[in-house]
Amino acid sequence: MNKHNASQWRYGSSVISILLVCISLFFIATKGFNWGLDFTGGVVSEIQLSQPISSSEISPLLEAGLGQKVSVVASDEPGRWVIRYAVPEDMNASAASIETLLAPLSGEVQVLNTSIVGPQVGQELAEQGGLALLVSMMCIMVYLSIRFEWRLALGSLVALVHDVVFVLGFFALSQMEFNLTVLAAVLAILGYSLNDSIIIADRIRELLRLQPDSALADVNNQAIKATFTRTMITSGTTLMTVSALWLLGGAPLAGFAIAMFIGILAGTWSSISVGTSLPEVLGLRAEHYQEVALPDSP
Repeated sequence: MNKHNASQWRYGSSVISILLVCISLFFIATKGFNWGLDFTGGVVSEIQLSQPISSSEISPLLEAGLGQKVSVVASDEPGRWVIRYAVPEDMNASAASIETLLAPLSGEVQVLNTSIVGPQVGQELAEQGGLALLVSMMCIMVYLSIRFEWRLALGSLVALVHDVVFVLGFFALSQMEFNLTVLAAVLAILGYSLNDSIIIADRIRELLRLQPDSALADVNNQAIKATFTRTMITSGTTLMTVSALWLLGGAPLAGFAIAMFIGILAGTWSSISVGTSLPEVLGLRAEHYQEVALPDSP
């Protein structure tokens, strides 16, 4: 791929990124999120089964009987399961109904304990999660502003926002459950994408100092070419791990794995396209990174 084609590819992919962000914001504003019990509140029950049973056998019975989606997660001990569901109208009958609903399963079913996560606690978790995301973005903004000239820093920051918005837009469109594990994945995506952006931005800064007479488009293309192999290896190996987690981790980790998978792809894409094209549009030049000689006289 020659320099002209590489630049055209970057510009075209940046336009696609802008469209995807706008579409994601539209779905976030119109459809919202399908908040999990971590944020909305609900009932958490722990049960003990005397026979080895899989979650695929437990979930259909509970969902049919309770008339709502039920989260079934294996506990540390064999035969012990943690069940999460929305607060029913009759809490006194909830524990008994679980034993009744699971009666068709072979073996004895025992409800060990039941606790309620109130909406107030869920709202507090949502606020703390949003605050954690905001603080992370603010800290990253401060770091980038110290390390890079503002045009280059803004390119990396916009690339991060692009990744987060794109992942949130996917969950708004698909209406997959948005819980604390998904929020943890979003925070992890910030760090992963930031690493990619810094590697490329560092290379751009270095080339601007070494080749002050080169066009910025050529410098950006050289920086991408120099870091492309490293980026693909890092992203590829991480995607393999996340894919294994997605396929083998089961339903409890599906949201986390999907968010990470999409975030890694979006982070690699945006670091190469948005992170390099925006500083070019804003007028980044080699003299912004040239050392200024101090005058001899005070």
